[in-house]
Amino acid sequence: MAGNGIANGALAALLAVQGLGLAAGLASGPARAQGAVPAQLPAQVAPSSAAPPGPPRPQPEAPVPSEPVTRAGYSYIGGRYEKLGDKTVMVGQMFVQSRSPARITQPYPVVMVHGLAQTGVNYLATADGRPGWVQRFVEKGYQVYVVDQVGRGRSGTNPEVYGPYDRLGTRSLERTHTAPEVYDLYPQAKLHTRWPGGAGVQGNAAFDQFFASQVPFLANSQQTEELVDPALVALLDRIGPAILLTHGQGALFGWAASDARPDLVKAHVAVEPNGPPFFDVQFRGGKEFWEKTGDGRARAYGLTRMPLTFEPPVKAPEDLSVAQQAKGSESKPDKAPDGRIRCWLQGEPVRALPNLARVPTVVVTAEASFHATYDDCTVAFLTQAGARPDVVRLADQGLRGNGHMMMLEANSDAVADVLAGWLAGRVK
Repeated sequence: MAGNGIANGALAALLAVQGLGLAAGLASGPARAQGAVPAQLPAQVAPSSAAPPGPPRPQPEAPVPSEPVTRAGYSYIGGRYEKLGDKTVMVGQMFVQSRSPARITQPYPVVMVHGLAQTGVNYLATADGRPGWVQRFVEKGYQVYVVDQVGRGRSGTNPEVYGPYDRLGTRSLERTHTAPEVYDLYPQAKLHTRWPGGAGVQGNAAFDQFFASQVPFLANSQQTEELVDPALVALLDRIGPAILLTHGQGALFGWAASDARPDLVKAHVAVEPNGPPFFDVQFRGGKEFWEKTGDGRARAYGLTRMPLTFEPPVKAPEDLSVAQQAKGSESKPDKAPDGRIRCWLQGEPVRALPNLARVPTVVVTAEASFHATYDDCTVAFLTQAGARPDVVRLADQGLRGNGHMMMLEANSDAVADVLAGWLAGRVK
């Protein structure tokens, strides 16, 4: 039955991927709280009443386990005690899950950071029960860390501490994340074909599983950055040099961590990063398919709400002037073509982002995602500031029809392989 829940295939896949013996360790660090994955147990066969009498047949010996296929664990990073009325509670802790291959062959671990309304579950398995990006990268020899944002999911939710929460409904996710072809709100939407089992709407089994994983998130976006930024930096300080793989909203924290620790972030894979620079947009379909959402800057510093290191220095957001591209056509590459929004970039004088320029970065965009309308603006903003990011468009790699939730879609392994291929060429 559609949407029959995790009790069916999805949980079975998660258990197969993660191992049945996940050990928990709170004090010894993410890499130390580990448990071995047991060898597969032999199937038990019921005796048949039609079997001829005689001595019992010898049974094959169970294989002797050598070294575990993977090691898994979890820990919490950060956190402080705070008095709340007559109770003492913990504030600011971030859940970190770890997975390691039996033999680590890659020099740096990958830290996977999820986006809005999501948790790290997105990376563990797909909604239709296949192994997720964690497994794919572990198979390639990477140690992997997966986080839940502070104040969300396994990191703990507490409105008394963090304030009001919000959550997304089915229609919000269908329109842009899982079934954009049904709503056709932007030109690329009709190209979407990769959600498992057809259009990702209510009643589609994979959508029902995906929606079951959605969680409340902090309504205050700046507060989210204030909480997650230091936790992610603290994780880097603990584990050492690492690769950041961020998705959507997660890029906000990836830019901040790259800015704060450019020596520790060996690469930033920004999968459809939160954007476009400075302002939010909303989609309405038709020829004029987008409009700016409000007059206030959604991201005061272009990429983030929290300050970044600009040169010359920026003392306040007002120091950054903003200029929007003029209307243009495909024949004028400096203007926004059809199917793209007109970017907001820095006006004169343009300031550089010297720390981000030190971190090898790639912006990854799917063919049918709403990000196809504005990821070029994020690239242009970074390039204008001297950061020179690489660009990977999945369609150029022969991967057509993907949307924003590409790590859950039918060709998720192939997408992961493209990301790993970029890392192989750029990370020394």
